[in-house]
Formats: sequence, structure tokens, C-alpha cells
Amino acid sequence: MMARLRQPCPPCWRRKRNRWKNSPFALAGHRDGGTSDQWDHAALSEVISYRGAPKQVWDNTGIASQWLNVMRNSLNTQVWSFRHPDFLVVSATHGTALLALLKPAIWEKYQLARLTGGKFQTNTLIADQSGAGADPKDYENPQGAYSAHDNSIPALQRRGVVFLACHNAIWEFAETLITAEVNPDKFSHEALAAELSNGLVAGVVLTPGIVGTLAELQGSGFSYATSGRQHSRRTPLRTLSVRKR
Repeated sequence: MMARLRQPCPPCWRRKRNRWKNSPFALAGHRDGGTSDQWDHAALSEVISYRGAPKQVWDNTGIASQWLNVMRNSLNTQVWSFRHPDFLVVSATHGTALLALLKPAIWEKYQLARLTGGKFQTNTLIADQSGAGADPKDYENPQGAYSAHDNSIPALQRRGVVFLACHNAIWEFAETLITAEVNPDKFSHEALAAELSNGLVAGVVLTPGIVGTLAELQGSGFSYATSGRQHSRRTPLRTLSVRKR
């Protein structure tokens, strides 16, 4: 599994373009335990059942926090210091951190920079940084591929980190956008939630809800870590100033 995770996007995790047309408030699984088509059920099940050890899940909520940095540090320590090459890091991504998992076109269309409290103008966390071009064999390079000079979502994905997205956070962001009248296509709540879900970057795994998924991961042996809670789940409407289109 780890070898496949280190591909840009594991083949079996590639979702069809515009897979979801409507995304309801609560995503339902099959009563018989079969695969649900309302989230990335197969990919999430594979992550939960990962048999390697150790494995760690990070509870990440703030887009402007040090979440990418601390996951990179954890990965470096486990791989290079403790010699666990199959160490698996999972990002349980919700709150404003979830915005970093959305494509630039979604950021532009829905003015998502306004939801970051002025911290971001574009989604720079999905762009390769200066260390990306360094020799990957030189793990001691302080400006290299394993340093803070390559803190990005694609860099961590190439090292096998799995980013999970939260349906509940997507639903709440859709509500925020509709209330603020940043909904140029006049989508219903369900359709806008689907549009945001379809706008997740390649390799990201959609879950029915991060907090509930955390329980599943911990129950299967993942250790829990948090990057802190610097930001609430969404910007309150009273502080949200968006440009209507």
C-alpha cells in the first residue's frame, strides 16, 4: 500500500470528474456494510485497515497553523531517526484547513480567500516550494526536499501522507457561501456541497465526517496528534465580507 500512496494519486483512488451531483446533509452507508457511493468509501476503508505500524493521524483544523510542518517533522523523525520506512501519516482535515484541499478554480469562483481571515490570497499550500527540486537522496539538506523549504500538500503526498477531507465542513462552507450570496450558479445547498466535493485536489479522500472518522482510525490503531485549533470550523457570517457576483 505504501508504494501506491507515494504515487501522485493512487490509481484506485481516482474519482470520476464531477462524480457527485448532489451531496446530502448526512452521508449514509449501506446497512449490509457494502460500499457507499456518497464518499470515497473504498479509499477510506483501505486507509483505516492499513496494517503497517506505526501509524499516526493528525487532527488539523487551521489553514494558517503549522500543520504541514509538524506532519513533515513527524514523518522525518519516524523514517530517518527510528527507521520506520512504512510509517503512515494521515491528515484528518477540517475547519479552515479543509480549504487548502480545494482546487484553485474553486478558490477563485467562490472567493475562498475571504474565508481564511486574510491569511491567504490564493491556495499556496498546493504549490511546490523551493525545496522540491533538491536531491531527494540528501535528507540532511536543510533547504532540501525534507525541510521546511518544501512544506506543501503535493510534497507530503509524494511521501505517502494521506489527506482526508470532511463532508461536514464542506456542508457548512456551502451554507456560509449561500448565506453570503456567493453562489453564482444559484445551486441548492446539496448541489453546492457536491461542487465543492468535486473540487478536491487529486489524491484527497472524502470522508462522511472527520470527527467520526477519527474514532474509526483510532480504533484501528492510529495514534492521535493535533496541530492545534487556531481557527474555528468556519468564519462567522458577521465577520465575513465577500464580493457578490
